[in-house]
Formats: sequence, C-alpha cells, structure tokens
Amino acid sequence: MKKLCIAAALAALSMTAQADVSVKEAWARGTTPAQRVTGAFMEVTSSEDAALVAVASPAAGVAEIHAMKMEDGVMKMRPLPRLELPAGKPVKLAPRGSHIMLMDLKGQLKPGDVLPLTLKVEGKGGKAQSVEVRARVIDLAAPAPTDR
Repeated sequence: MKKLCIAAALAALSMTAQADVSVKEAWARGTTPAQRVTGAFMEVTSSEDAALVAVASPAAGVAEIHAMKMEDGVMKMRPLPRLELPAGKPVKLAPRGSHIMLMDLKGQLKPGDVLPLTLKVEGKGGKAQSVEVRARVIDLAAPAPTDR
C-alpha cells in the first residue's frame, strides 16, 4: 500500500499542469451568402506562458492565426505559426491586428449565429490543450463590439 501511495505521489508530481486559459468577448463578422472568408476576434489570457499554435472550426475549411501590420504605408496580412500568450497578460485578437482568419467557409454566417472554434494552446514543455470557444456572429456592417 505504501509503495502505491508513493508511486501515485510521484506520478502527480511528474505531471505537467496545464495553463488556465480564458477567452472573453469572442465574436466574428457575419458574411454575405457568397462570401467565403471572415475573421474571428477575442481576448485570450493564459495563467502561464503559452502560445496559440492552431485554430479549427467546423464552419471553415481553413482556420489560421493571422497578423495585420502597416508596412511602408500598406496594410499587410500574413499567417503566424504561433501567437505568444505571456503569463497573466490579456492578448487581444482584434480587427487591424492579430486575429483568426476563417477561409473556405461552408456556409453563410448570420448575425445571431454562434461560431464554434477550437484553439490549440501549447504550454511549457510543448504540452498542448484544446480550448473550446463559442463566438457570437455580428452583422457584417456593425462596428466591432470593442469600438462601440
């Protein structure tokens, strides 16, 4: 019995704790019937240093982490392999900045819909966890919720 308790204690100590990841204010732009691309936005906070390394959604064929940046007077967008999440610091994914790009949409996103997203967050030692997010869809022409 004593050996079993010691083994259990050692196993508990050797397990890497996952970062506590919270998501606030998740939303996405609605689309027109023919539109096959949109963006999703939110605020992500991790209790430990971590990184957002992938995104998926059943509503899109492709989901990527993107960044927008002004370079020589031209706004440029590019995919990011990872987005750092410093411990305890909220990271905003917002229009005209880092965001989630959803491409090859499988249907129109209408205001009031809920868009399911799965964020893959990698913590210390490369340990990954999935964070399920439900983003509310707003009207295509509406200002960003944070701009109101």
